[in-house]
Amino acid sequence: MTPEEVFLAVARGVSNREYDNLHELYAEQTDVRHPMNPFGDRPLLSRQALREHFASARSLVGDVVRFEPVNVRIHHTCDPEVIVAEFEYAGTVAASGAPFSVPGIFVLRVRDGLIVESRDYIDHVAMMRARGQVEKLIDVLREPAGAPAAS
Repeated sequence: MTPEEVFLAVARGVSNREYDNLHELYAEQTDVRHPMNPFGDRPLLSRQALREHFASARSLVGDVVRFEPVNVRIHHTCDPEVIVAEFEYAGTVAASGAPFSVPGIFVLRVRDGLIVESRDYIDHVAMMRARGQVEKLIDVLREPAGAPAAS
């Protein structure tokens, strides 16, 4: 798969809740980071770490929201392994039907059809609002600086 095809597989897989298979899009040794995560950026450095990450997403998202990637723009770089993908997750809150939009930018390095490096810049706060989990964020922000972040 090309880097663009891999990105689309990840974005669609997340929105379709295909959590059991998403880790297969990543190399055995990888470096995935979420620099904008308000709970802290914990690098995911292996396919197994990604498997656990996606398994935990199932409980966070549940049936609370439905969304899909829209407004996808892929920017190719001078390095054929690297793309920058701009997009939004657009969806609705299941309980109210209220619409929401979560912007994101992924910088991916794909080698031999697998992600070896990714920087995922996503508006975590917007997604938390849509999922009704803002109180969880507020609790973390009340912790003293340097305290271990909750996940």
